Amino acid sequence: MPIPTPHITAKAGDYAKTVLMPGDPLRAKFIADNYLENPVLVNEVRGMLGYTGTYNGKPVSVQGSGMGVPSMGIYSYELFNFYDVDNIIRVGSAGAIDMSLGLGDIVVGMGACTDSGYPENFKLPGLFAPICSYELLQKAQAAASVLDIKLNVGNVLTTDVFYGEVTSDLKLWQKMGVMAVEMEAAGLYMNAIRAGKKALCICTISDVIFTDLAMTAEERQHSFTTMMDIALAML
Repeated sequence: MPIPTPHITAKAGDYAKTVLMPGDPLRAKFIADNYLENPVLVNEVRGMLGYTGTYNGKPVSVQGSGMGVPSMGIYSYELFNFYDVDNIIRVGSAGAIDMSLGLGDIVVGMGACTDSGYPENFKLPGLFAPICSYELLQKAQAAASVLDIKLNVGNVLTTDVFYGEVTSDLKLWQKMGVMAVEMEAAGLYMNAIRAGKKALCICTISDVIFTDLAMTAEERQHSFTTMMDIALAML
């Protein structure tokens, strides 16, 4: 497919090789405004904002993905396959199902279990295990060590359902050691692996499932700075 695409109006070369990808386009704007040097708006189709600038002199882009695997599937596919992006680092929110986690804790998805139908798109003769780039994971661990930030590394659950009828299903994932639930990582990982590229999901715990603990929408938009520090330190 030629560029621009139906979803991204950027020109060839407008995106850096590494893209930070929050779900919320307003968080993308927040990152560009508060972290990037000389950010330039490169996409605003459907309000899904994308910017490119530098951080400590190194080129980096930030692009909203929207919510859910279908939306992440579109934007990550186009960035990897049409805009020659090599690395996508998701910086998003997740709900803890490991009860040792609290609000603001950082979770890194080494693997992403999923109840999504997205894997069926690849016509595999069995179940696929979506995993992150080990190289990016190593960089995240090194950056967190320098910044003295604790990373909780393990399995996350990528789900298609936000308002589920059977919340007890999460208890079953909890029994299998899954740390948290979110809505994009598995799709991102599958697209990266299929394209021969690299991806990592870094999430901040915004709520604790089975309790009343939860951040407000404004807190989600403006207080997720720790995971951004880690992602940018990986450049």
